[in-house]
Amino acid sequence: MKELVLLKCGELTLKGLNRGAFEDALMKNARRRLKDVGKFKFYKAQSTIYAEPLEDCDLDEAVARLSKVFGFSALSRAAVAVKDFDAIKELSAEYLKDSLSLAKTFKVAAKRSDKTFTPASPEICAELGHFLLQKFPHLAVDVHSPEVTVIVEIRDYAAYIHREQTPGAGGLPVGMSGSAALLLSGGIDSPVAGYMMAKRGLSLIAVHFASPPYTSERAELKVKALCEKMSPYCGRIKLFTVQFSEIQQRIKELCPEDYFTIIMRRYMMEIASKIAAENHCGALVTGESVAQVASQTLMALACTDAAASLPVLRPVIGMDKEEIITIARKIDTFDTSILPYDDCCMVFTPRRPKTKPRLHEVIKAESALSHDDLIHHAIHGAVSVVIG
Repeated sequence: MKELVLLKCGELTLKGLNRGAFEDALMKNARRRLKDVGKFKFYKAQSTIYAEPLEDCDLDEAVARLSKVFGFSALSRAAVAVKDFDAIKELSAEYLKDSLSLAKTFKVAAKRSDKTFTPASPEICAELGHFLLQKFPHLAVDVHSPEVTVIVEIRDYAAYIHREQTPGAGGLPVGMSGSAALLLSGGIDSPVAGYMMAKRGLSLIAVHFASPPYTSERAELKVKALCEKMSPYCGRIKLFTVQFSEIQQRIKELCPEDYFTIIMRRYMMEIASKIAAENHCGALVTGESVAQVASQTLMALACTDAAASLPVLRPVIGMDKEEIITIARKIDTFDTSILPYDDCCMVFTPRRPKTKPRLHEVIKAESALSHDDLIHHAIHGAVSVVIG
C-alpha cells in the first residue's frame, strides 16, 4: 500500500506572483526537517504539497515534524489509490480498518477536484458509505458528530484516502520575511516571542547575556535547551552568548542604583543590534510585555529603544502572563523556562527601579561608563553555536 503526506498551504494561497517562491521555500524547510527521517519527494499541485516517501520510513514521525513547519495549515497521512471507484472502496476499507473497527459512528466526505471522475461527490459519499456499512456492520452513520470521518480526495494524479486532517502550524515559511535577532533571556516570554515572529516568516539568531560568576553554567545550558525546543518550529538558530559581567559590574560601581536596569537594557539593545547587523538581521525581537516589570513601562521602553539601531519587535507586548504561558506550554518551552537558574537580569536588581525615566537623565546617568570599550569587549568576547 502506497502512502504519502498531503500538506495544505494556508496563508500562502493568498499570495500573488511570488506565491511560487513561498511554496519553494516551504518545501525546502519541510525537506530539511525530514532529512533524518528518510528520503522524500516533494511536489505541489492545487494548493497542496505532496511529501512522498522514496523508501521505508516512519510516517508518523514525519507527520509530527511537518505539523510544526510554519506555512502548512493542515496535513494528512493518506493512502494512494488509482482513480477507479471499486479500487477506492476496497482500499478505504483496508486502510481505515483499525479505526473503523473500533468506532461506533462514521461518515464519508468526498472532494472531487478532477471533475471528469465519476461518480460525483454526493454519490461517492452514498455508495462508499453503503459499502463500508456492509464491511463493518456494527457501524452507524452520523453526519454531525462521527467518531471517524472517511475522506476521499479525487485529484489530478490519483485518489487519496485519509481520516480527519491534523492541524498545521500555520503562518509563513521561515526565512521568507528576513532575519531577526532574538534577545533570549531564559525566561518564559522570549522563547514565545521568537516562536511568534518565526511564524511570520522570520529566521532567527539568538543573543543571550551571561554574567558569570553571578549566573551559573546551568543557566547557559538552559538557554541552549530552549533553542532546541524552538528549533522544530523556527529552524536552525545560531546562539550568541555575550559575557555581560564586566558591564554590569561597572554599572553597579558608577551609575545611580535606580537606573541600573534601564542602563543594562540599553547596553543589551546596542550589543544585540551590532551582532544582528553583522549577521544580516533587520530587526531585534524581545519578550517584553507592557508593565509586566519596572523596565517595561512605556517611558522605559522608549529609553531602551533609543539605544537600538534596528527596529525592535515585541510580539507579546499586549499579552498577559497567562496568555504567554499558554503558548509556552504549546511549544514545550515552559518547563525549561521555569528551571531555577537565574539569568543576568536578576543580577544587581535595584531596590526601587526607575519606572518613568527620561532619556536625557538616563544618558547623564550612564555617562561615567567607558561606553565604547565595554561594547567592544562584549561583542568580541561573544561565542556562538548553531542549534537545530
